[in-house]
Amino acid sequence: MGFKEWIIPQDKIFFNILEEQSDLVLKAAKLFKKMLDEYENFPVNIKRMHIIEHEGDEIVHKMIQKLHKSFITPIDQEDLANLTTLYDDVLDYIDSVTNRIFLFELKPPYTIIKEFAVIIEKQVNEVNAALKQIRKIKQEEIEKRFKLVHSLENEADDLHDNSMVKLYKTKDPVQIIIKKEIYDFLEEITDKCEDVCLVIQDIVMKNA
Repeated sequence: MGFKEWIIPQDKIFFNILEEQSDLVLKAAKLFKKMLDEYENFPVNIKRMHIIEHEGDEIVHKMIQKLHKSFITPIDQEDLANLTTLYDDVLDYIDSVTNRIFLFELKPPYTIIKEFAVIIEKQVNEVNAALKQIRKIKQEEIEKRFKLVHSLENEADDLHDNSMVKLYKTKDPVQIIIKKEIYDFLEEITDKCEDVCLVIQDIVMKNA
């Protein structure tokens, strides 16, 4: 019996939760990019970001609760828990970066950070599109999304390396400490997006 045939209707809630989380991460990625363009609204927007992050925690809690109460799930319980918590890490890191920019009072221009933000939004867009296909198990469509996420992750690696070289040339110890931490966080977000894709890919291969 194929994957689609043995999914019972009430278990669609798991896919709904995944899609709800994915839409929320995309919302955070878009807000992050917007915050860098609207520095004057940063204090207001960071509160919005914190609200989104808290909503993300609630989604993870909802998924775990649902898993504990369910005997049969459309996807392996461990895979569902792993995917949800891993994608929540992406949201947590975006929130952490915006918080550090705010607390360290890092002023614009945010040239390099904006470049990372563009890459992250593109990645999250692709992950979001892939997760919308997971209940249909459209492997070819998902694979296409993953290739782009991987390509963007490589782009972020190059950006991180080049940015660090430029940063160390400034010889400003305070700026080096602050910006290195932020650049590291941003690069880690792109890594985690790729990790999410690997989990999705593994789920698809198990259940196709």
